[in-house]
Amino acid sequence: MGQPGMQQQQQQQQTVYQEKIDYSIKVPKRFLRLTTGAIPSTASLAASSKVPMGAVIRPLAPTTGTEDGEEGEEVSVVQPGAGGIIRCRKCRTYINPFVTWLENGRRWRCNICAQLNECPSAYFCHLDEEGHRRDKMQRPELHKGVVEFIAPAEYMVRPPQPPSYFFVIDVSVTAVRSGMLKSVASAIKASLDDLPGETRTHIGFITFDNSVHYYSLKAGLSRPQMMVVGDLKELFVPAPDDLLVNLRDSRDVVEDFLDNLPEMFAKNQCPMSCLGPALKAAFTVTKHVGGKMSVFQSVLPSLGDGALKPRENPRVMGTPDEVKILRYDSKWYKDTAVEFSRAQICVDMYFFPYQYIDLASASELARVTAGTVRTYVAFNPEVDGPKFESELYKNLTTDTAFEAVCRVRCSRGMRISNFYGNFYIRGTDLLALPNVTSDSVYTIDIVHDEQSVGSTAVTLQAALLYTSKDGERKIRVMTQALPVSSLTSDVVKSIDQEAMCNVLAKQALSVAVKTNLDNARGRLQQICADIIRSAKAGDKRTVSGYTMPTQQGQQNEDEDKDKPIPDNLKLLPLYTLSLLKNVALRGGTDVHPDERVQAHQLLSNMSVEQSLRYVYPQMFSIHDMDSNAGMPSDSVAAKTAGRNSILLPKVANLSVDRLSSNGIFLLDNGVDMYLWVGRSSDPAVTSALFGVSSLENVDMSRVRLCTKGNDVASRLDTITHALRDDEGETHILEPKIIIVREGDAAMEARFFWHMVEDRASFSGGTYSYEEFMQFVNRPPSASGPTGAPGGMGGPPGGMRGGPPAPPGGMRAPPGAPPPPGQMMGQQSHQGPPPGPPGRSMPPPPGPPAMRGNAPPPPGQMMGQQSQQGPPPGQGPPPAPPGRPMPPPPGPPAMPPQ
Repeated sequence: MGQPGMQQQQQQQQTVYQEKIDYSIKVPKRFLRLTTGAIPSTASLAASSKVPMGAVIRPLAPTTGTEDGEEGEEVSVVQPGAGGIIRCRKCRTYINPFVTWLENGRRWRCNICAQLNECPSAYFCHLDEEGHRRDKMQRPELHKGVVEFIAPAEYMVRPPQPPSYFFVIDVSVTAVRSGMLKSVASAIKASLDDLPGETRTHIGFITFDNSVHYYSLKAGLSRPQMMVVGDLKELFVPAPDDLLVNLRDSRDVVEDFLDNLPEMFAKNQCPMSCLGPALKAAFTVTKHVGGKMSVFQSVLPSLGDGALKPRENPRVMGTPDEVKILRYDSKWYKDTAVEFSRAQICVDMYFFPYQYIDLASASELARVTAGTVRTYVAFNPEVDGPKFESELYKNLTTDTAFEAVCRVRCSRGMRISNFYGNFYIRGTDLLALPNVTSDSVYTIDIVHDEQSVGSTAVTLQAALLYTSKDGERKIRVMTQALPVSSLTSDVVKSIDQEAMCNVLAKQALSVAVKTNLDNARGRLQQICADIIRSAKAGDKRTVSGYTMPTQQGQQNEDEDKDKPIPDNLKLLPLYTLSLLKNVALRGGTDVHPDERVQAHQLLSNMSVEQSLRYVYPQMFSIHDMDSNAGMPSDSVAAKTAGRNSILLPKVANLSVDRLSSNGIFLLDNGVDMYLWVGRSSDPAVTSALFGVSSLENVDMSRVRLCTKGNDVASRLDTITHALRDDEGETHILEPKIIIVREGDAAMEARFFWHMVEDRASFSGGTYSYEEFMQFVNRPPSASGPTGAPGGMGGPPGGMRGGPPAPPGGMRAPPGAPPPPGQMMGQQSHQGPPPGPPGRSMPPPPGPPAMRGNAPPPPGQMMGQQSQQGPPPGQGPPPAPPGRPMPPPPGPPAMPPQ
């Protein structure tokens, strides 16, 4: 029996291509990040190593500072010659630095499918002594990981269309009285000068309540002409040629429309919404040209096609059935989105809910058309307006690729098993992307398609075909080669823990919606423990690609548990624990379904850097910040932010132990900022920031953060803007700062969600950071179904008397050192923290109060209740320090009628 097996193994080794790969040629990390830098040689090795393989692709990432040599470079543009764009005739892979040249340059072997291809005479060049083309350094496509080809005519289905921007605006009574309509008109008008396309740009508008309103913006009109269609079943489009107009020709009419839009509906009393018919009307107007459609919605759609019904059910919150309201209820939006995608229309959706709006159903329109979703709960123009208007301005004016498609190829023996992000898949692997921007991110899972890989290297190539804002058809090609290894240790050493966290997060979101949140959290715990266990175990003896058991067995396992976690994985447990407690996946009954869907949308479309900040926020100590904090710094060692290198204050770990009643702390998760103010904070600092010496007994709805007038306020304002100043981006988003007063239980409950190093009061979240480190270092059972003892509800068995955290176990993430004079983990613990409160929390009937300083329009305030409790720092309790969580606030008030 042994002899045939040896012959088969030798035969496999003979068919493995020994590639001569220059691994120094890499795709810059801003475009592509992989979970591992090496690929297991066999499927069985991949299974035993427990390391998920995947990649995060951001094809139009902005240019940043120097990193890895090429990070600061613009993408090289290649103008094809007489031979056209050179591609494999079998798999259609684009020519790249990793193909093998044969027969003195007359043929080349594809590094994806191994097909031999003839080199066109117009592209021919002799090879040097090492088998490389002599013109290699003159051709970017042969020595760079990322290039951009100018596409010839055969890559165009139709002539490039002018950039089109169409706006579908809710004008119901809620939209008008909340101030949303005025903010929308203001933001659109501010963006007109900077819309991509210059003289080619087209624009149009539709408004709706219980009927659809069209607007003729024909050049030469003294003012726009409004046409109302009330029959929602038999919609017709009046004057179709005048509804989508050239912006330059009709600029005066467009500005007049935007100036008068808020007043036109100031007295509107209609509470209804016919979003579906309005979308069908907008589709009819724009389907011939495609482009970007922006939808603004403030109430649950209730009329015509696409009407939705309230589905929130307090009884299912926190149960496995909760996932049912996280899935779409109406197929109308998904089916409509497919039609939009085929017509090259991308839909960005902006929601301004005061109560349940069924984001799970409506957001399908944005997900399938490669759009974005943003929500502004209980919109207050004074507080939320600057953030919303800056986000809308950025979305409208950023460089946009139109009519795009993307395909990812990988070497024979591997395949792409899953795609994550916002897109529509044509066929099996072609991503249809009506719009792509610098924020667009697509994530993939990579698995073995055969038992063994037939080469010493695996290549991944992503190609994006698109039309630029100037009407030029281009193809951006990113090609990365990875070595193949038969050693688990090589695979583990090459893990990028930050990219791994991003991919695991998106996998968990998919599992959560397909099954339930408990399964998603359990899978994350198990994968984290498996990766750490595999990293400690090292290499195993293999025969014919299969792992053989060791003779020592259990003794070796016990020794492995005592080994330290490798440096490149030390933060993976912290990121995993943070993800378990993130609003997208956390348990309990206090996360509103619309809020969770929004978190899913955000996280599933985040880059690696954005997801880390969202999952593990930064918390800064403001009350004692250095006199240079908030000022530009030239120090290389200092922690800075923004293109002006603004020095940041000291960073604190995400634990209530770091808070103090005499302190002020700023927390930033990349989406929202929280400013926690202790009840005994320095009156001078409090006065400088808020204009009052203390926030005790102050109406928080009237409190505003000062941004100028004194040194402390000015420097804090500089810091908050620097945190939103992403390098390479041309737009700086306005930060929204939620003020949280110590003792304000409703607001503190939400703030303490971000204290991920403490215990949380839901099943699967009761680990503190220290306990979770002990769990991943010494999992109770390698054969358990989830690796989470006690049904994931409590700390691991034997935890109370367990060993201290291993070296690096309590290490803070990059840029988050422990406060001076006290290393993290040194504080005394008299046993584990207390368990969750004895009573469960009732679910919120409406969107919970997300903003301490963002009240709805006059009426009932969200989160009026305020409970006093002991100051933080008295031990790590499950939620707010030292007291049980209060019930969440009641439903927010509707705007006054």
